[in-house]
Amino acid sequence: MYSEYLKSRHGICAELVKRLSARFPYVSILGKHVTGKSIRVTTRNTSIGDTMEKQCGFVAKIYNGKTYAEYSFSDITPETIDKLEKDIIEGIDLPEETIANHVHLAPLPDEPLVKSFSRPIEGKAYSVEEIIPKLEEIKGILHSSDPHIVMAFAMLGYYETSAMFISPNRDLDQNYTWISVNLAAVAANEKGIKENYDFAAGNSFEEVFKGAKEIAPSVAKTAVELLDAEMVEPGVYDIVTDPSITGLIAHEAFGHGVEMDMFVKNRAKSVQYLNKEVASSLVEMHDGAAATYSCASYFFDDDGVLAQDTLIIKEGILQTGISDAVSAMQLGTKPTGNGRRESYKRKAYTRMTNTFFGPGKSTREEIISSVKHGYLLCQTYNGMEDPKNWNIQCVCAYGREIKDGKFTGKIISPVVMSGYVPDLLKSISMVSNDFVIEGSGHCGKGYKEWVTVSDGGPMLKARCKLG
Repeated sequence: MYSEYLKSRHGICAELVKRLSARFPYVSILGKHVTGKSIRVTTRNTSIGDTMEKQCGFVAKIYNGKTYAEYSFSDITPETIDKLEKDIIEGIDLPEETIANHVHLAPLPDEPLVKSFSRPIEGKAYSVEEIIPKLEEIKGILHSSDPHIVMAFAMLGYYETSAMFISPNRDLDQNYTWISVNLAAVAANEKGIKENYDFAAGNSFEEVFKGAKEIAPSVAKTAVELLDAEMVEPGVYDIVTDPSITGLIAHEAFGHGVEMDMFVKNRAKSVQYLNKEVASSLVEMHDGAAATYSCASYFFDDDGVLAQDTLIIKEGILQTGISDAVSAMQLGTKPTGNGRRESYKRKAYTRMTNTFFGPGKSTREEIISSVKHGYLLCQTYNGMEDPKNWNIQCVCAYGREIKDGKFTGKIISPVVMSGYVPDLLKSISMVSNDFVIEGSGHCGKGYKEWVTVSDGGPMLKARCKLG
């Protein structure tokens, strides 16, 4: 349900926009109220806390005729509006020497639109008291799957986002929810200790609990298998990527490189490759809050731009990047609805949302059977972007050896993928006809500014250096 708090502050925020607009060429106010819980059940204890997305407050974006400035505040009332107006005007009165170092821009477009958006939770809403037994059940499945499981973990994260965006011509509000259950199993024997993890996510408690219970036995089974894992012999191999690793490539290897605020700062190699070949002709890549339905699927971004589906790569050709409103203005392009903030206290940057490769025509069986010697790479650990030079370094939790089109039973862990991004993308020779989005992640801009993201896609066959 849309935030009663934001609803109660709508009129006074509109009044503040009206007052400031009499003085400045562009004014907007974003209000955000995010609530939710994080409930964790482990072998040893249970804990309950607030979701990491929790926030409540406002930020004003103002164009002073030369550059943009922002002012965040935690509340506004009829009693405080006069002082707040004065504080904002004084706070954005930047010295001339500071303004001289900024890029001079025009006012942002402010096309008229008044609309409300809603994506309520599907089915029954569960209380904390009802959630804990469900997580206990999942933990029990993990433990009972194998005697080598010595620690089990199940955590549910739930959050509800309400936001409003007000400018002289726009009045938008949105409300949406998301749920995920992360589970992990730790296995141990005389060889050592290994962990495996996975998650189920969606907008229905019932479906998420069902999904988590279904994958729990395989999470435990793989944790036990990893006790026998070997290190890979470094070299270049045929690789097959599960949707998690496909998404890792889309996100880390290429997604950060097409965030167009990096174009403005001359920190992205991809600007030199617009309308040029960067991948196999089999590759299609998308990003956008409206591109699919997952944890980063909102209705409008923090700049008040409606959610979109941006086709980044088509038949191997780089079409465009993604952008926030100010970066798009600097580049003379149309914003793509990717302006996002960690919170109302933070700046809006160009950020990925749901980033993925589109499906192809091959079946999974055809892809596996085509491999002479290589590995199926599974489960993302982490990755590191390099937009300036297009190098890739991504870590997969494990790989399964394939010889002559069949799995040998050998498992390797961990696995590091490295190389030059276009070499990897151009080596893609098969793309599966199915499609999975992994919707439970967070991404930082560099090392901070965390926002929710999803990624994924089909199974890919490619060539890559492993170590």
